[in-house]
Amino acid sequence: MTERIGRLREVLEKEAVDALFLDSPHNRRYLTGFTGSSGVVVVCGDAVYLITDFRYYDQVEREAPHVELVRAKNLLDSLVSLIEERKELQKIAFEADRLSVKTFRALEERLPGRTLVASSGWVDTLRAVKEPQEIAAIERAVEIADRAFEYILGRIKGRSEREIAFDLEFFMRREGAERLSFPPIVASGPNGALPHAVPSDRVVGEGDLVTLDFGCVAGGYCSDMTRTVAVGRADAKQREIYELVRKAQVAGVEAVRAGRTGKEVDAVARGIIEEAGYGERFGHGLGHGVGLEIHEAPRLSQRSDTVLEPGMVVTVEPGIYIPGFGGVRIEDDVVVTESGIHVLTSSPKAFFATG
Repeated sequence: MTERIGRLREVLEKEAVDALFLDSPHNRRYLTGFTGSSGVVVVCGDAVYLITDFRYYDQVEREAPHVELVRAKNLLDSLVSLIEERKELQKIAFEADRLSVKTFRALEERLPGRTLVASSGWVDTLRAVKEPQEIAAIERAVEIADRAFEYILGRIKGRSEREIAFDLEFFMRREGAERLSFPPIVASGPNGALPHAVPSDRVVGEGDLVTLDFGCVAGGYCSDMTRTVAVGRADAKQREIYELVRKAQVAGVEAVRAGRTGKEVDAVARGIIEEAGYGERFGHGLGHGVGLEIHEAPRLSQRSDTVLEPGMVVTVEPGIYIPGFGGVRIEDDVVVTESGIHVLTSSPKAFFATG
């Protein structure tokens, strides 16, 4: 945590602010180790404060003994009092995407003479490059998801999408997952044309393609994987679309390298799908960072100029979605390394049918 705080202080110095306060639960955990659901962290040049209420005093002392605990009855009142006491804190940054207009105006009124500065992505950018223990936690979450895929393969036909999703969740929790990374996507037949389909009561039948997109949390960190399988005999069109997505996904994974931008990696996989005439059926980005949150920096997309660095963990997930036909998506979690990549997801991608 000390190293993370040190890197953030370098950002504060560069941005010429005296302090940053934040209440994003993921950024709060990243900087302090505190996993409680309520609290404000204040980082300045010589101290880190964690303002929280009675429910979390003991938890802070266990999880974040290096911070200065501020015992509060009201978080806003205590934040104002702290800033007033630290008279040298004149220019104070806040998370622009988290602070409400109401709270911002209250702070302006109660802290006359202080300058409030909107920040965006300062901590998120630090989080994008993972430390070895963070990658190890993601790998544990991936291993659980891989086992879940192996488990569910023989339990698809004749069951509803909703039942399959519940079975995936139960299995991953039984295998040690803290919780799900996100509600599982189980999309069969024509429902596969919806990239973020919600599991329904549709029963999976013979000849269906089924997209399974799921993940879990281990040690606070997420996994995210997708596989598409055929139930029973697959027809020529299904095989064609599957093979095209598989080819694009493998090329996308191989394109992930330190020094390349998210835009450049996206273009490799997208170009294969566009050349085959399905560019309009691949309407989302190629991938995203994964860590404490299921979607975080960096992005692999047509608009991303972020340069990949060793330690970043990204998903690679091209897809093709055709109304009335269904869809295919394949996704792996990939670590950017000094010498190339390390693919965490090990579930097979060769096209196969399941019963």
